[in-house]
Parts: sequence; structure tokens; C-alpha cells
Amino acid sequence: MFVPSQYRQPDSSWMLDIIRGNPLAQFVSNGSPEEGPFVTHLPVIQDPEWHGEWSNDLAGGRLLGHMNRANPHWKSLESGSVNLLTFTGPHGYVSPTVYEVTPAAPTWNFTSVHVHGIVEKIEGIDNTLEVVQATVRAYEKDFGAGWDMTESLEYFRKIVPAVGAFRIKVTGAEGMFKLSQEQPDEVQERVQRSFGDRECTRHQAAAQLMGKLP
Repeated sequence: MFVPSQYRQPDSSWMLDIIRGNPLAQFVSNGSPEEGPFVTHLPVIQDPEWHGEWSNDLAGGRLLGHMNRANPHWKSLESGSVNLLTFTGPHGYVSPTVYEVTPAAPTWNFTSVHVHGIVEKIEGIDNTLEVVQATVRAYEKDFGAGWDMTESLEYFRKIVPAVGAFRIKVTGAEGMFKLSQEQPDEVQERVQRSFGDRECTRHQAAAQLMGKLP
């Protein structure tokens, strides 16, 4: 991903916040010359068995994901291959009316993280079940209501043979935080107010990020 210098994240925590707060990733693999690239939307979490420190470009970190084994993407996936995960954070349209100058051009503010990594397909029903359970624990903690999965574990065991789980060892990542940094301070403030005043939560989230810019 091409990231102009003014749109780079202040530190790696910004990329991690996007990944954790927007964990439905686009998982992209090259595929064969005949089939072309594969793209699957799927949930991703940090591997709970990895306890290392995230580097500036996230290299060395580990992520977990899973998809339907009936998906041709799964069948084409090879352990040891390099793949891409993309995460989209807060974004929104910026009208030239906010600039209060002429001439002007509209734009779209957005935040995105691209994670490159080596895939390892996870084998075995029990290991796959653990990935599913780890995903439930992570999302119930961050987004749910503390649901107890205990009484559903037998149901999980019935459906998990159809699930393909994988681990990603991160080799690097780029973050794009295009939040009007190229504009004068007063214009940035107007864009931030414009986003913050909208009912749309993604605009409000973008405004909050703009308020954190150094």
C-alpha cells in the first residue's frame, strides 16, 4: 500500500487499534494463474498463545482466522505462502464546503491497515475448535455481553469439521491514516467538527482520531 509520509501512523498502536476495533478483515491470496486472486471477508484475532511485543511494523506478531472449508479459497491456501489481510477503520466523505475556500476539491478521509504474513493451516478438530473458542472469547470480551459458550460446545464440535483455521505470522504492516493532515490547522479543525457533528458513528470515530493527531 502506498502511504505518503504525512499519512503514516504516529506509532504502531494506531494500527493495532484499527485491527482490534475492526477485526472483520479482507483476506487476500494470489491463487493460481487460472483462478486468479481470492478474497474472503473473515474475523481475525491476535493469537492468545503469542505473548511477544508488537514491533513498529507489527512484524513477528501472530494472528488467527478461520473460514468455511467449502470455500475455494481454503482449498487453494498453502502453508508457507505469503498472504495479505486488510482492515478498514473510520472513514468519511469531506465536502469542499468545509474548506471555505475556492477553488477546492472533495476527498475521502480514511484509515486502513494492510498486514502481510506467512500462513500456517491449522490441522485437527481440537486445534480448530480452540481457534473458534478463542475467537468467541475475544469478541465477547470486546463486543459482546459476556456470553458463556459452555452449553454450546457440543454444537461447536458438530460444525467445526466444516471450518478451516489458520495462523498468520506477520512479516510487516503499513497503516494509512488520511485525516486531512495536508490541510492548514484551521481546515483540519473544521473537518473534525463536521465529522463529529454527524450522527454516523464512523464519522464520529474519524473525528476522534483526528483529535489525537500530533
